[in-house]
Amino acid sequence: MILLVLLASILIVLVTIYQYDEQTKDYNISRFERKEASTKQDIEIELKRRTTYPVTTQNLAKIFQDRIYDIAYVHKLTISMYDMDGNLLKSSIPYNFDKKEGNNLSDETIRTLANNSNHKILKSRTEKGVTYQSSYSYINDTRFKRIGILELQIAQDNEEQQHELREFISRLSLVYLLMLIIAIVLAYFLSTYITRSIQTISEKIKETRLNKRNEKITLNSASSEINSLVAAYNNMIDQLEDSAARLAKSEREQAWREMAKQVAHEIKNPLTPMRLSVQSFERKFDPNDPNIKEKMSEYSETLIQQIDVMSSIASAFSDFAKMPTQRREKLNVVDVVKHSLDIFTEDYIEYLPQEKELYASLDKTQLVRIVTNLVKNSIQAIKETDKNPKIEVKVASEGNSVKITVSDNGKGISEKNKELVFEPKFTTKTSGMGLGLSIIKNIIEAYDGSISLTSTKGVGTVFTIILPKT
Repeated sequence: MILLVLLASILIVLVTIYQYDEQTKDYNISRFERKEASTKQDIEIELKRRTTYPVTTQNLAKIFQDRIYDIAYVHKLTISMYDMDGNLLKSSIPYNFDKKEGNNLSDETIRTLANNSNHKILKSRTEKGVTYQSSYSYINDTRFKRIGILELQIAQDNEEQQHELREFISRLSLVYLLMLIIAIVLAYFLSTYITRSIQTISEKIKETRLNKRNEKITLNSASSEINSLVAAYNNMIDQLEDSAARLAKSEREQAWREMAKQVAHEIKNPLTPMRLSVQSFERKFDPNDPNIKEKMSEYSETLIQQIDVMSSIASAFSDFAKMPTQRREKLNVVDVVKHSLDIFTEDYIEYLPQEKELYASLDKTQLVRIVTNLVKNSIQAIKETDKNPKIEVKVASEGNSVKITVSDNGKGISEKNKELVFEPKFTTKTSGMGLGLSIIKNIIEAYDGSISLTSTKGVGTVFTIILPKT
């Protein structure tokens, strides 16, 4: 709308200027033609009725000796008379607007006049904002014989017309300025009305998530196009919920399949040595053997160890399958972490609390589990190196959060494994199921916290835990 108003105003101004210019030109030509007709009529009357001189070329200057000034004064123009060769005979120069002495006609003007079918030519020139119009025609005697050339010149000062044009353009500009302001206001309210519904749709689309229930859009008043868009969005929400349900079902089935494979694999590991032990015992069993009790004890110990392994496997998967119970109590994290480290006898574990008291709403058992698991991982990483072992556990305040860091100078983690350490089943150890860090991550996130790591291969690893303060 604004662009159309601007374009229309520019076009109208241009058309107005062009129209004024054309009207001024037409008016000047019409005015000059009227003056020319009246002047020629006065000259003809002078030649036919009033002069006593013979009407010849040589007598033109005498005939209009004084009369040429009167005629020029009455009609407010310049009159010049030439013989047929273009030589100046008489001119009303004192009344000429440019105050110049008269000159002879050029050969080109004479030839053009002679070749023109109307035996008349018009010329125009502009100097310093003033337009000079000239006409050339023949002077005839009473028998219509050509005895000379008549030049009539008028100075057209268009300043008044230009002033009127400027006034009109200024008024027109004010009108279109008002129209532009009105157009801007209307465009604002109209666009607000139109985009209000679109903004509602946009906000709903931004809030759309695959893993939650999305609300449909309901608009009380909207255009048919917006209603079509809303209907398409609501239809998409229905399809999205259906797809999300199918995806969730598929993911659950896939997770159970993966879990079943992992459980089967882990259980097979202890079953194999148990089977071999039973078979070996069956072949070598001798009731009369004097060492039968020692062999039975050894056999029983082997089976009990493998059964304990299977029990730990079942416990680990049970812990992983269920989210930690969010029992919350106000804990002094500094003291809980200290008690968690008391079970370790390694002298290279150093505890460096930055505060005496830092409180958070957590489950004490889960916090102890987190710290001990991370420290055990660090001990395992250090045992695989020949360095002087060092493990540092720090607790500090960071804004509205409690920051716990566990750092070691162990073997470190390679770049390709950094993104996998918190994934289930991932481990770089020769034993274990790779569920420890995954369980820790679940526990921490259940309490609105986060865990991250930085590690350099061959230098060491730093685990950072962020938990909200009470």
